[in-house]
Amino acid sequence: MSRVFHRTLFADPLLATRGEGIYLHTADGRKIIDGSGGAAVACLGHGHPRINAAIAEQLSNVAYVHTVLFTNPAAEELAETLVGHEPGGLSHAYFCSSGSEGNEAAIKLARQYFIEIGQPQRTRFIARRQGYHGNTLGSLSAGGNMMRRAPYAPILSEAFSLVSPCFAYRWQNADETDEQYVRRLADELEAEFQRLGPGNIAAFMAEPVVGATTGCVTAVPGYFKAMREICDRHGALLILDEVMCGMGRTGTMHAWEQEGIAPDIEVIGKGLGGGYQAIAGILIGKKIIDAFRAGSGAFMHGHTYQAHPVACAAALAVQKVIAEDNLVENVSVMGKRLMSGLTERLGNHHHVGDIRGRGLFQAIELVSDRASKTPFDPALKLNERIKDAAFAHGLAIYPMGGTVDGKYGDHICIAPPYIATPSDIDAIVERLGDAVDDAIAGLPKSS
Repeated sequence: MSRVFHRTLFADPLLATRGEGIYLHTADGRKIIDGSGGAAVACLGHGHPRINAAIAEQLSNVAYVHTVLFTNPAAEELAETLVGHEPGGLSHAYFCSSGSEGNEAAIKLARQYFIEIGQPQRTRFIARRQGYHGNTLGSLSAGGNMMRRAPYAPILSEAFSLVSPCFAYRWQNADETDEQYVRRLADELEAEFQRLGPGNIAAFMAEPVVGATTGCVTAVPGYFKAMREICDRHGALLILDEVMCGMGRTGTMHAWEQEGIAPDIEVIGKGLGGGYQAIAGILIGKKIIDAFRAGSGAFMHGHTYQAHPVACAAALAVQKVIAEDNLVENVSVMGKRLMSGLTERLGNHHHVGDIRGRGLFQAIELVSDRASKTPFDPALKLNERIKDAAFAHGLAIYPMGGTVDGKYGDHICIAPPYIATPSDIDAIVERLGDAVDDAIAGLPKSS
């Protein structure tokens, strides 16, 4: 019996003993392709020698210092690497240990920014249904993952409200153009600003490509430009959560680059350190830093392990490998191969309603009927069945339920490491296709 409180007490997860490239090895002798990088985390795969060496070197120098007293070379160089060229006007970085912490920091930074500039009445935040920003109470309050919110709803903050996501497969009307759909969503956000009072809004939060909650959902063209315009008109900040979709995952270093806008605050995470250490962060716009410099000069927020030297050294090494090995370009090229392969293998499948995503961040959505887009009965737990079938074929993927509304819908996320080769992508597609077939064939006949 395990003494670890795992995600469920009813079954222990597989015991992973070793990682090598795109493969994970388990105690029972399996060799499994890590087709999702865990939760889109292991962007360089496992056991990368340059990352391991950087961690060992940092440990031999200093493992930990507290940021009230010290900075460290790894944190300084990592920040320079990320924002030294001020992409989209982002000029400074703050490092923490998880995406949830990053979103929590972004929320608090936005709130304090308005105190610094003399607008303390701005206490409200708007985010989107079926989005996700983390598991702390603040970040969960901002998120729209109804399944995860439900147990904690009575203790979530009322400072957050939710509007509709940009989820064309599910919510764009059949007779609606992209432009009309964007206008409808913009009108809804504008109406929420007006309901709450435009001068009371601190920020609008969104994922440029929605992650696990709905499965790699991209916005239709023009959506984020429209959201940016509304925020600018009313003096609110735009916070973009790229914990899952950023740092090269979608084929550009920042997912927002493909939307033609930039945020005031960007939250980064999984692809920052590639799982070699626990690290995430926020990238902060120069106008926010300028406001703090002209005001209190201090962010009233902090963590014991922020800017952790070993974590920053690992992330710095990850970013150097990505740049030196031209891996963002590989993500783009292999992403096209992945989309093509999934479309060829599953595009006409009776129970695959949608194939979507960007770069090496893609998903399939399962439906019981393609014409009506009717989801499967949640009691069948089809996404879990596909996960188990994929394991049997030597593939790890990221399953999720509640795609549509937090209860109904099943999807599978595929997020291979940036180092994936054409043969790796082909193997992932083949094994996933077989897993989908096996899982659906094993459903009760009445379904």
